[in-house]
Amino acid sequence: MTDPSPLSSLSSALAEVVARTAPSVVSVHSHRARATGFVWKSGLIITADEALADEGEVEIGLADGRRVAATIAGRDHTTDIALLRAEAAAAPVKLATTVPPLGALSVVVATNRETPSAALGLVSASGKGWRSLRGGDIDARIELDVRLRGSQQGGLALDASGEAFGMAVLGPRRVLVIPTATIERVAPQLEARGRIARGYLGLGLQPVRLDDGIGAMVMNVDKAGPSAAAGIRQGDVIVAVNGQKLSGVRALSRTLGPASVGAVVDLAVHRGGEPVSFKVTVGERPEA
Repeated sequence: MTDPSPLSSLSSALAEVVARTAPSVVSVHSHRARATGFVWKSGLIITADEALADEGEVEIGLADGRRVAATIAGRDHTTDIALLRAEAAAAPVKLATTVPPLGALSVVVATNRETPSAALGLVSASGKGWRSLRGGDIDARIELDVRLRGSQQGGLALDASGEAFGMAVLGPRRVLVIPTATIERVAPQLEARGRIARGYLGLGLQPVRLDDGIGAMVMNVDKAGPSAAAGIRQGDVIVAVNGQKLSGVRALSRTLGPASVGAVVDLAVHRGGEPVSFKVTVGERPEA
């Protein structure tokens, strides 16, 4: 009997990788939406937030063909992570913290039309952390050269050894991976609180051009918010934060992550042409 060819060996190895992981992968059914999820902990399933309907009932499709009801435990639009509660008798997936190198093979194990599916591709980008368009901190930039259907969003991205390094999602014109580090940072907060705390100044801001840079004009003030308590008024123009010149309204919003809640920031303001400073204790953004 001849030894198997390298290609045959690779094919068999990939099939084994998929077979080991597929039992922990489920289909997610919400209002007119189909996606994939995976068992993170017993009774807890992670899926792609973008692929989850905003309302209506949610069901989980198990590997044995059964469907069970699920509830939304929490969701974070900024990192595209949603957490579901469901009685799914499947083993949790062990997530690896490694980030695969550029050019490495990757298999996405997901579901399509309620049946297990797999897609093979390459890691087309592997780099440092980045911030999503919705303001979420993603711990590593991982892109896959692979084609996925919408129902495969939320599937597991595996390396060639079968280790799961994150969740595959559909980004603008590319497939992205939400890495393990981001999942393990966000999911426990969703499990405990149902949401991710975000900083809140209680201000509606509009960028304005100044002689020496950019400012943020206060268009409205939440009367119950932290800035109102500090004395900031409508019409004030914020020019610096903690001694650093403002580079834009979006840049200011980006500083209001989970770690900012409770911090005291020094806002330099122009009021009627005169410089004024305020110390504002960052609050927690209301759910609404």
